[in-house]
Amino acid sequence: MDTLLPSVLEDGDAGSEKLQLGEQIHPISSLRLPATASFEESRCLTFSFSIQRRVSRTGVDVRGPKDQRSSPDGNVLDGGESGVEEEEEEEEENEEEELGGEERVLSDENYDTDLELGDDEEEACDPAGQTCYMEACEALQVTPVSYFLQHMQNSELSMMHRGLGPQGTKALAVPLVTNTSILRLNLRDNWMEGMGGAAVAEMLKENCYITEVDLSNNNLGDYGARAVAGMLKENSSLVSLNLSGNNFTDWSAEQLGPALIANSKLQHLDLSRNALGERAGKNLGDSLSENTGLRSLSLAWNCIRGRGAVMLANGLGGNIFLRTVDLTFNGFGKEGAIALGQALKENAILEELNVSSNRIPPEGAIHLAMGLKVNKTIKSLNMGRNPIQNAGCYRILKSLQENPDSAMEKLDFLDITVNQDFEDLYTAVKEIFPALVVNHGGRVGAFRKAKA
Repeated sequence: MDTLLPSVLEDGDAGSEKLQLGEQIHPISSLRLPATASFEESRCLTFSFSIQRRVSRTGVDVRGPKDQRSSPDGNVLDGGESGVEEEEEEEEENEEEELGGEERVLSDENYDTDLELGDDEEEACDPAGQTCYMEACEALQVTPVSYFLQHMQNSELSMMHRGLGPQGTKALAVPLVTNTSILRLNLRDNWMEGMGGAAVAEMLKENCYITEVDLSNNNLGDYGARAVAGMLKENSSLVSLNLSGNNFTDWSAEQLGPALIANSKLQHLDLSRNALGERAGKNLGDSLSENTGLRSLSLAWNCIRGRGAVMLANGLGGNIFLRTVDLTFNGFGKEGAIALGQALKENAILEELNVSSNRIPPEGAIHLAMGLKVNKTIKSLNMGRNPIQNAGCYRILKSLQENPDSAMEKLDFLDITVNQDFEDLYTAVKEIFPALVVNHGGRVGAFRKAKA
C-alpha cells in the first residue's frame, strides 16, 4: 500500500496521516488517473468507483470480519496482506461483473431492432396463422378452439358440431385467408348463420388452396346465400360445396343461379334439405342449361313442383356435363315426370337419376319410360316410393328391353309391389342385360300366399 500511495494520491503526507488516524478511506476512492492512461485503465477506474458507490450505499465494507482489525480508539484499520489479497480478488470479480454489465448495456443499443426482426421472423414462421387467430379471437371476444390450433396445418380440417356461432366463425376465417395447408374444410353444423357464412365466403374469395367445403346445417339463410353466390363468381379453386340444410328460399336460388353460370370450376353442389320452391326450380333450370362445370347436383328434400319442376327438367335436358342428379322428396308429379322423359331423350351425359318420393303416378312413369327407350347413358334410376304401381314399373322395364343400347345397370322400385308379369319380363331382360339389378317391394302373389 505504501508503494501505491505516492503515485496516486494528491498529497502523500496528508494521505499517510489520514491512514494513521484510521479513517475509512478506500484506496480506490483516492485514485487519480494519469493523463496517459489507456482506455482499459479508465474503464477499470470507472468500475471501481461504481463498486465504491454500492459499498457506501449499503454501509458494508467489502472486507469480511476476519480481514478487519480495530485500533485502540475503535477505528477499523486494514487487515494485513491477506486482507489486501482477498480485497483485490473481490475487486477483480466485481470488475468482471461490471464489465459484463457494460457489454450488455452496449448490446442494448440494438434492442429495438432485434425485437422488430423477431416479429418478422415470427410472422414468417407462422404460415398457418396461429398468432393471427389468437388475435382475432381476442378482438371478437371468443374462446380459441384448441382443435383448430392443433390441426390448422393438416390438409383436412373437420370441425363439425363445435358451436362456433357467427363470431367464432369470423375468427376462424381470419387465419384461413392465408392458410396454405388446408385443402378440405368441414364446418358442418356450427350455427354460423348469415354473418358467419359471409365471413367464410369472403375468405374463400382470397384462399386459392381450399377445394372442398362443407357448410351444411348452419342456418345461413338468404343472407348467407347471397354471400356464397358472390364468392362463386370470383373463386376459381373450389370443386365441392355442400350447402344442405341452410334454410335457403326461392330468393336464395335467384342469387345462386347467376353464380352457377359464371362459375365453371365447381363440380359438386349439394342444395338438399332447404326450402327451394317452384320459383327456385325455374331459376336453377335456366342456370343448369348454361352451366359448364357441375358433375353432380343434389336438390333432394326441397319443394320443387309444378312449373318449377318442368323448368328444372328442361334445364337438365340442356346440360351436357352433369353425371349425377338427386331430386328425392320433391313434387315432380306427372308434369315433372313427362318433362324428365323428354330430358332423357336429349341428354346424352347423365348417368344417375334419383326421383324417388316425388308423387309420380303411372302415367308419369310411362312418359319417363319413353325417354329411357332412346337414352344410352343412364346407368342407375331410382323410382322408389312413387305411386307408379306395377304398370309403371313394367313399362320402364319394357323400355330397356326395347333399347339394346341402354347402359342401365340398376333399377330401384323400393316399396312398390309388382306382379308375376313383371317377374317374367325381368327374366327376359336379364338375358339381354345380365348385369342388370332390379329392386322392388315384393311380388303381389307372394304376399297373398304368405297371408293364406
